[in-house]
Amino acid sequence: MSEYILEIENLTKVFPGVKALDNVSLKVKKGEIHSLCGENGAGKSTLMSVISGVYPKGSYEGKVFYKGTETNYHSVKDSEKEGLAIIHQELALSPYLSIYENIFLGHMKTRLGFIRWDDYIRDSKKYLAQVGLKENPATVVSKLGVGKQQLVEIARALSKKVELLILDEPTSSLNDDESEKLLNLILELKKQGITSLMISHKLNEVLKIADTVTVLRDGKSISTYSVKDDNLTEGMIIKDMVGRVLTHRFPERETVPGDTVLEVKNWTVYHPDYHGIKVVNDASFYLRKGEILAFCGPMGAGRTELMMSIYGRSYGSSCEGTVYINGKPVDTSTTQRAIQSGIGYVSEDRKSLGLILIQDVKTNISNSSLRKISRLGVVDTQREIEEAEKYRQELSIKTPSIHQITRNLSGGNQQKVVLSRTLLANPEIFIVDEPTRGIDVGSKTEIYGILNGLVKQGKSVIMVTSELPEALGLADRIYVMNEGRIKGMLMKEDATQEKIMHIALVN
Repeated sequence: MSEYILEIENLTKVFPGVKALDNVSLKVKKGEIHSLCGENGAGKSTLMSVISGVYPKGSYEGKVFYKGTETNYHSVKDSEKEGLAIIHQELALSPYLSIYENIFLGHMKTRLGFIRWDDYIRDSKKYLAQVGLKENPATVVSKLGVGKQQLVEIARALSKKVELLILDEPTSSLNDDESEKLLNLILELKKQGITSLMISHKLNEVLKIADTVTVLRDGKSISTYSVKDDNLTEGMIIKDMVGRVLTHRFPERETVPGDTVLEVKNWTVYHPDYHGIKVVNDASFYLRKGEILAFCGPMGAGRTELMMSIYGRSYGSSCEGTVYINGKPVDTSTTQRAIQSGIGYVSEDRKSLGLILIQDVKTNISNSSLRKISRLGVVDTQREIEEAEKYRQELSIKTPSIHQITRNLSGGNQQKVVLSRTLLANPEIFIVDEPTRGIDVGSKTEIYGILNGLVKQGKSVIMVTSELPEALGLADRIYVMNEGRIKGMLMKEDATQEKIMHIALVN
């Protein structure tokens, strides 16, 4: 019997105008953790979708063998029946159902036309214990944090007797502690004989748990390494991913911040549903001209809520406090007023809040600046095309044309579209929330260069990030938040990961 649970031979997948996979071959051993690395647009997610039946047999060229037999999947249900489960980066849980209902959703059995709910509640506890989740099975999923929802997804896969678990960026939305727990769970599943195929841009995590690493670039399989036998390093993976050596992950720049351009005083934000709960409590901070200012802290610290509330009261039932720009109080109570005040915002959730995925690249770039490109209330379509084409070239957005539907772009290129839209609006203050979440190393470096270019022009940037090396590598100053409060501030020269965590958890 073959030692490989999954074998892919000469796989090619073509979309209109794009060859997403080009003669890819791959072998995954039973019981191993196999990681798939590559830049955004390299074809990783497309490959996972072919393996799991999202793209059915006949829509691609080449062969996929699972447990020694060529697959003939026409839907994800077909692959699930054979013990193959995929967990996407955007979780596929129903937020209004309970934990146990989500675990068994789609494969519940009835007796005489009735569902025995007590049996499913009892059975769910076994799978929750297996993933280390101690919540009541009747808890509604929307009440859980992202890390716990991820565990519910894995529990659901276990309930389907999974043998091959595919994970697409499983830790991209998790903090360090949650990521550590999830990685340990994947290692525990390995001990139970479950094979994992994991996509990740976090190379330190890849090297920590993976047995084998395959690198894709431009839709082609470039290399496969044994982490242990080949003494694999991050540098080796990056070189194969981008086709060159990246000597500076964080581009160097000289920093000479000027006067204060933004000041927020005594800012308090109340929960949108529970109006008596303070999500942000009496926060005060300032931002200087030509500066990158980072906000760090654990998940749920209130960083995103603080920024969204400043930008047009986009979060919260009510807000208290004052926003000053260039020393004068301003009204940012709507997004339009915030934009008019010179504030631009790039959301952490680009797919739900940053983009209209069914529209093309051109429209997504221009939709915050329609007044700027209009005459007498009518959009100047030629100007719109010129501006979109300009940013496509300047930000190296990989797309066949600016008329491509945005959902067809990779995550990194979607993020560049969001940045282009904000750049076209030309604000003086840029708020970027998790600007490199789910983005490969090469695209990260490009986005860091964009942010550095902004401050070089005299613009100012507020960056919310969960990646402490990113904050340390880019920011001039770092504010640390936890439990809705700003706990402290560090200058670049004084900041370390240990100091940031100490301020967040001890102060």
